[in-house]
This record gives sequence, C-alpha cells and structure tokens, in this order.
Amino acid sequence: MTVCAQNRGCLFGEIVDAQMVLNDAGRMVQEVWNEMPVYYQGIQIDTFVIMPNHIHGIIVLTGINVGAGPRTCPNQRDDNGQPRGVAPTMSLPDVVHRFKLMTTTRYRWAVTKYGWPPFQKRLWQRNYFERVIRNDSEMERVREYITGNPARWLEDEENPDHAV
Repeated sequence: MTVCAQNRGCLFGEIVDAQMVLNDAGRMVQEVWNEMPVYYQGIQIDTFVIMPNHIHGIIVLTGINVGAGPRTCPNQRDDNGQPRGVAPTMSLPDVVHRFKLMTTTRYRWAVTKYGWPPFQKRLWQRNYFERVIRNDSEMERVREYITGNPARWLEDEENPDHAV
C-alpha cells in the first residue's frame, strides 16, 4: 500500500545522500507501523519505508476468512453475555484506517506538546493505493521497490522538487 500526506507535505523527514532521515514525526509513524500487529490480530507487517511525504508498506492479512465472512460476531452470546462465534477479521481498509487514525492522533498531540509543524484538516490524503501481491517473485519485486524508494527520491513524482 501507499499512503500520501495531505497536500504532499514533507512532514516525516528528509532524504540525505539517498537515505531517508526520519524526524520525530517519521519515527512516530515507524512506531505505529511496528505496533500494528500487536494491537490488531490477523495482520502481519512486512517491508516498509517512510518517505518525506508518503509511506510504502506491505501488510499481510492472515487467518481464516481474511477480508471476507462476518464483519461482526454473531448475535449468539455465551453465559456471561459475551459475543461468541467467528471473530471479526481485518480488511485492508480497516488496517489503513486504523493506521491513519493512530498516526493522526499522535501527530495532533505532538503539534500541541512539541510544536511539530501543523497540518490542515487531515494528516493523510483521503485514499490510498493498494496492490495485491500474488506470488513470491512479485513479493520480492515489491520489497525491492519499497526499499529502493529513498534512492529514487529525486525522480519521485511525490517529491515536490521533482521536475515534471
């Protein structure tokens, strides 16, 4: 998946000598990414890179009925009144929404607490780009693309200094 900062604002650090140097906001985004599988069952994280104004990452949806099946537990209850049956599964839109929500909440707090550069209305653009990876060779190509992104920053269309 690829998620861009609203208005392509370079909020997460800078590229120096073809390497991404994260600022505090970038480190926070990395921390949220790393925490995602801890807080949300049914996902694994893979290759990830933070760019000055966007991110690229691979999310692996795991478990039974990933992205399909019941979105809520059945109406059946156990003896303690708790729902029982098939647990909800995470879809990619769920994961991206929660990632955006967690990073936006933390970023807003840091604007007030630490004076991070503010953003207007949203931290992230409304949509995101997704791609289904169907086999191991495609997975390797996508991993290479993601890890090589900082070295291609000067040619990146997301770079505000890129000559069109």
